[in-house]
Amino acid sequence: MSWRPEVLLAAAVLASLNPAARAHHSLAIFDQTHAIELVGVVEDFKFANPHTFIVLQVKEENARPVVWQLEGQSANSLRWSGWLPKSLKPGDQLRMTVDPLRSGAPGGAWTPSKVRFLDGSPVVSTAEGTLGR
Repeated sequence: MSWRPEVLLAAAVLASLNPAARAHHSLAIFDQTHAIELVGVVEDFKFANPHTFIVLQVKEENARPVVWQLEGQSANSLRWSGWLPKSLKPGDQLRMTVDPLRSGAPGGAWTPSKVRFLDGSPVVSTAEGTLGR
């Protein structure tokens, strides 16, 4: 049996509309209505697909350090914005706005436009697509 291209295309479109197929990309676990600002030190920057991660050590009000696991876009998407695996390194100090986990656990979602070094400089210069410092 030979499949016609339009039948294959229709099947692919229908499969992509299935909620189970889209569940992996759901943002429902993040509270997008109550963004918070974090200031901390990078422990690790995981530049990988399907999602990048910034592991950030944040000192709470009682000065106790808490490690936040912050999920970002894919490495491919970040590359389009000029980010590279070496854009962040352990010890970098960041100020970032994130959408926290609804559970209250120390984690959230971040976007490149809401991440800056503590001195206010951008991580990546959008004009040239180069490192900000």
